[in-house]
Amino acid sequence: MKLIRLLMLCCTVLLGTGFSKAQHKPLTKDSFNIIDLQYPGLEKVKQLVEAGKYNEASAELLNYYRNRKTVKHPEFNVGDEARFRGKDIGKANREKADNALEHKFQPQKGYGFYDYGKDINWQYWPVKDNEVRWQLHRVYWWTSMGLAYRSSADEKYAKEWVFQFRDWATKNPLGLSKDNDRFAWRSLEVSERINSLPGIFNLFVPSPEFTPDFLMEFLSSFNHQTEYVYQNYSEKGNHLLFEAQRVLGAGCIFPELKLAPKWRKSGIDILNEEIKKQVYDDGLQWELSPVYHNASIDIFLKAYRYAQLAKQEHEFPSSYKQTVEKMILATINFSFPDYSFPMFGDSWVGAKANMIKQYQSWSKAFPNNQVIKYFATDGKEGTQPEYLSNALKTAGFYTFRNGWTDHSTVMTLKASRPGMFHAQPDNGTFELWIKGRNFTPDAGCYVYSGDEEITKMRNWYRQTKVHSTLTLNDENMVITDAKLNKWKTDKKLDILTYTNPSYSGLQHQRSVLFVNQKYFVIIDKANGEATGNLATHFQLKEDSKPVFDKIKNSVYTTYSDNNNLLIQNFNTDKISLKEEEGKVSYAYQKEEKRPAFAFEKSKTNANNQYFITLLYPFETDQAPQVSVIENKGNNYEKGIIDLTIVVNGKKEKLTTLLY
Repeated sequence: MKLIRLLMLCCTVLLGTGFSKAQHKPLTKDSFNIIDLQYPGLEKVKQLVEAGKYNEASAELLNYYRNRKTVKHPEFNVGDEARFRGKDIGKANREKADNALEHKFQPQKGYGFYDYGKDINWQYWPVKDNEVRWQLHRVYWWTSMGLAYRSSADEKYAKEWVFQFRDWATKNPLGLSKDNDRFAWRSLEVSERINSLPGIFNLFVPSPEFTPDFLMEFLSSFNHQTEYVYQNYSEKGNHLLFEAQRVLGAGCIFPELKLAPKWRKSGIDILNEEIKKQVYDDGLQWELSPVYHNASIDIFLKAYRYAQLAKQEHEFPSSYKQTVEKMILATINFSFPDYSFPMFGDSWVGAKANMIKQYQSWSKAFPNNQVIKYFATDGKEGTQPEYLSNALKTAGFYTFRNGWTDHSTVMTLKASRPGMFHAQPDNGTFELWIKGRNFTPDAGCYVYSGDEEITKMRNWYRQTKVHSTLTLNDENMVITDAKLNKWKTDKKLDILTYTNPSYSGLQHQRSVLFVNQKYFVIIDKANGEATGNLATHFQLKEDSKPVFDKIKNSVYTTYSDNNNLLIQNFNTDKISLKEEEGKVSYAYQKEEKRPAFAFEKSKTNANNQYFITLLYPFETDQAPQVSVIENKGNNYEKGIIDLTIVVNGKKEKLTTLLY
């Protein structure tokens, strides 16, 4: 063990990373090579360096940072101690900070705290979920320790943070091992560190534990890590966006570093290019995950604000902000009135209060947009969107709605092009929100990646059959382009028809009709040579306590508040109703059982097969008596709909063309 530790220390020095053990070497002129001594405010530091008074120069540099007023951090700044002193930092931050004093860390919030030992073992992997080990090296709890220090002025937090910073640097040098580099030096994790470290720096820099020697270590480490990301950007996706924004931010918050101008330019150039690649013309980010879409909005806006700090916002063209504004409107389009949104892809449910904070931040960037202001103020100011049902056609998110209030009915359906890592094989799936209740939440994702056991858990949630769409033999569909056949809206009838090449030899055409802004008729056509067992799947909220009627092929919820939903199949051929295993994950590593079912039939030849399903909201404790009459003009093969819907004896004619 001692030999391994010795090799680690030697590796640190030989790699020249500027990490912890370098502090024991006397400062030299080379120690200041990363600093732009011509930067305004560093005149005295430059004089001392040129005079060979390197210890005095580092002390003067620390004095400069403790009194720096020209550079502002978006959240934490030197001189705003009164903002935090004696203030409650929140239970979660307090728990993280106090546990960190004992080396008990919570790398991923889906899990608990783990003891990493008195002599911190940064390679400890308590559960073989990759996120646990990746996020360990994001050291999220350091910000909590900084807040605890600002609130209490207790030097134990500063002392421990300095220790942990040095300990991490000593034990995780780049090149220690291929396995450790995979987790500690993945570009996304490094970018997260350079994103949080400037704020942590400002929280702790007033402390006497923050010595001139430590300042030089910190700046050397920060410089090395930022340059590492600059030289090792991810190829694409939200990782690249995060990394570029954080490299830009590093150059803005530490403009005294020689490489800062290069970092700023790099971040701006990448984001200008990627916003054109990653955001479709309808405003949706190409990973097709609402959570990552919203994160991308924040990335683009945070980068712009950093550029404003550096007085370089002119490097972003007007189209940049226009695209971000369109992204915010896309969020509004696919969201429900309670500020939640579908859990398509790797998404999870967020709190309304957090979404309002996001909208408030977005509204500051676009103060003249009255629609964004409406959502930023929870409807107290601004104006509602002028439209109801609306489509993001390029990305493939379609939203049916009859209003924007808590009493509205809203369905958001995904019939998209292929997404990136976070997408799932689920074209056709939807969430239906009625009067404050999401009756058909999507499955979620549960976990990301890891060993065989973790991957098996993830794959369960990715299955096509656990989404509200059509399957062949319960197999996963191919992730491919859905082709829009028709999208038309008016007050009496909204129509969506798309075709998805779901399986080899089988296309799925789904038509959704929103009738009189009240109920839905879904017509599924399976077209092609493939044979086997067809099924249309549905999942319900975990507390819905549904009644299954296998004679009528109907399922209905039984909420005591009389806000309920009937799902009924109206095929005249042989259909069976089958209950299935159902689970939902609203948060990482958390899952609940829930009702799930499918309407099934066999496909024995090349003939087209259909499923006709009604989704009918009702306001009693008993489901209505519903039937469908196919009139003479009705012809599913030709896409001609001529039906009569009968609800408790009341008839309503439905005629339209599906495409």
